[in-house]
Amino acid sequence: MNIAKHYLWIAIAGLALFLNACSTATDPAEAYKGETAQQIFLKGEDALRSHSYQQAIKRFEALDVQYPFGRETEIAQLHLIYAYYMTDDYASAESAADRYIHAHPTSDHVDYAYMMRGLSNYYQNLGIFEHIFAIDLATRDLTQIKKSYNDFAILVRNYPHSQYAPAAHQYMIYLRNTLADHELEVAKYYYGRGAYLASANRANLVVRHYQGAPAIPDALTIMSKSYAALGLVKNQQEVQQVIEYNYPSGSKY
Repeated sequence: MNIAKHYLWIAIAGLALFLNACSTATDPAEAYKGETAQQIFLKGEDALRSHSYQQAIKRFEALDVQYPFGRETEIAQLHLIYAYYMTDDYASAESAADRYIHAHPTSDHVDYAYMMRGLSNYYQNLGIFEHIFAIDLATRDLTQIKKSYNDFAILVRNYPHSQYAPAAHQYMIYLRNTLADHELEVAKYYYGRGAYLASANRANLVVRHYQGAPAIPDALTIMSKSYAALGLVKNQQEVQQVIEYNYPSGSKY
């Protein structure tokens, strides 16, 4: 057989299999059509308890489609957030939490949705190895980290008595420190390349917005060095006084 014809045959066969799979795929609205809303819901909860998350997802998705206004559906939407999260489908978990928050803003469980959205945003850009091994988040794109911080901040501010508020507050501290470290890395980058005005401004941002973060002493030191390099003697002296008063042991930078 001609090699070109051989690979063409493989491609056609693969396409046929793909189209067949698409034609036989089960629509969530049809999957459990013979079951009542309660039956779909209870079997979905059974799947969740047995850690059969994919099966639980199928049932809760079907319930949401077939019975969008059923009394079990709101709880199913919360279960769906958790099931997505447990299968590492953080983008879907975030979307499901977001939908719940907008659909049920006054629900007694909306604090849970904020917590799960925060966690999903945090983990969304991390790979499997990064879940296991320590990584330096300060060198990464922190778009999702900022979204995560905002979710936890809303939870702590609007639902201070929530059972999730203490954990959310701890995440906020950790993420604040991570964001401060990120800005510090940028300031170091500018300073190392002689962009002293940029490094001073970035270090100043750390000091103004991330009070209490471990990055503050190094940020002040970069500010002091940057002002000195720019010939801004008064500014450099003022920052140096702050360093000597608050951090007599100096910084690592």
